Amino acid sequence: RLERTVPRTGERLSAVGLGTWLTFHIDVGDAAEMAARREVLRSFFAGGGMLIDSSPMYSSAEQVLGELLGGTRDGAPLVAASKVWTPIGALGHSQMTRSLAYWRLPRFDLMQVHNLLAWREHLLTLRRWKDEGRARLLGVTTSHGSKHDEMERVLKAEAHALEFMQITYSPVDRRAEPLMQMAADRGLGVIVNRPFDGGGLLRRLAREPLPGLARELECLTWAALVLKWELAFPAVTCVIPATTRADHVAQNLAAMHGPLPDTRQRAALTSL
Repeated sequence: RLERTVPRTGERLSAVGLGTWLTFHIDVGDAAEMAARREVLRSFFAGGGMLIDSSPMYSSAEQVLGELLGGTRDGAPLVAASKVWTPIGALGHSQMTRSLAYWRLPRFDLMQVHNLLAWREHLLTLRRWKDEGRARLLGVTTSHGSKHDEMERVLKAEAHALEFMQITYSPVDRRAEPLMQMAADRGLGVIVNRPFDGGGLLRRLAREPLPGLARELECLTWAALVLKWELAFPAVTCVIPATTRADHVAQNLAAMHGPLPDTRQRAALTSL
């Protein structure tokens, strides 16, 4: 199983995690939907996944996680990652406190400033939370290719106080590569969000047969092949695909097994 080292701490992290944007935005009273997410989580932990990422922006996702995590982990390690998402710095503390209550946890493993919103104010609060033991690691995020100039400024000014940067990256959106390398050079781990371009990439590739090099890389699905392409970029610590289906979780986690593409194979995949 492929694991990556968190640069600042030396701890090991499964290379494939789980996102919850849209996919865990459900009614906690909907028994059928909750049962489906329960199976997603069971498959994730059974397959060796560790990091689960969420946010107050994701509507009920944190509440759903809190309801389900206790009965799905079976002792498996959890790396709980959430975000602060409010334009008012003074509200960050109360929002993060509410998130902890939703998750039913005493602390977060990773707390991030979501989409760099009011990042200067929130980083002050995050540092205080870290000092108080309510957040182990700190990070900043952006997505959809936005705010890259701002992220560069954050990395130059604040990288010494951070452990992670989260950003969008996929074979159809490689704009983040300079920032990912910059983050890695400054000792940060890199989390990749939207690794399937919101699902659009897999829908397009589903019309095509798997290339011959899929066999070389021990991939049975496009999902595993795309995730391996992303994990082959040296700066990447973890990718966090989101899904509503347990069978898709298993396909994603398969990217942690077998070889990663070398330079030739990665270039061939890029051309597709």
